[in-house]
Amino acid sequence: MFASLTLSAFVTGLSLGLSLIVAIGAQNTFVLRQGLRREHVGAVVAVCALLDMALMVLGVSGLAASIGDAPRVLDGLGLLGALVLSVYGVLALRRAMSAHTLHAGTGGEPVPRARVVAQVLTISLLNPHVYLDTVLLVGTVGAKQPAGLQLAFLAGSCLASGVWFVALGYGARLLTPLFARPAAWRVLDLLVAAMMGSIAWGLAARSLHF
Repeated sequence: MFASLTLSAFVTGLSLGLSLIVAIGAQNTFVLRQGLRREHVGAVVAVCALLDMALMVLGVSGLAASIGDAPRVLDGLGLLGALVLSVYGVLALRRAMSAHTLHAGTGGEPVPRARVVAQVLTISLLNPHVYLDTVLLVGTVGAKQPAGLQLAFLAGSCLASGVWFVALGYGARLLTPLFARPAAWRVLDLLVAAMMGSIAWGLAARSLHF
């Protein structure tokens, strides 16, 4: 029983992490661009993945510790998280109905590693959605996991971040032709919408205790 619950928490963390991270955005475009240029890919991937992991751990452990004795507050945050995830799911459905592709320029002179790291940190840390996704949403869903399963949830969500950035950075030349096709993004957005809807429903059910 415990093994199945652990696997369920791990899969929840993995699917939530992937759902939140794969949307087109400045950070993903930057990672893809560096992958296409084959320039400081390791540093960029490491910064993005480790920053995500640190914020997710902070969110889950911080929320669990700070409001662990206030279940009503945690339930309220759970309902808020379910609402935000539902909105994200609807937005993913809307994206699936439109044609869009992912483009990343590859020209320009070589850039020093320090400047590239500064750029990716700026793109990541100045984006409010990063904190909403990692600290609030992942933190709330993780804090709502049954006792003893938060570590499995975190392992899944952190794995999602690491796998995605490694695949995007080092597989850029293989992924670019695929995601230049609108149909590929439609399928991806439909999967994201389905995963977000499922997690939102589960989070709302736990928060309302039914």
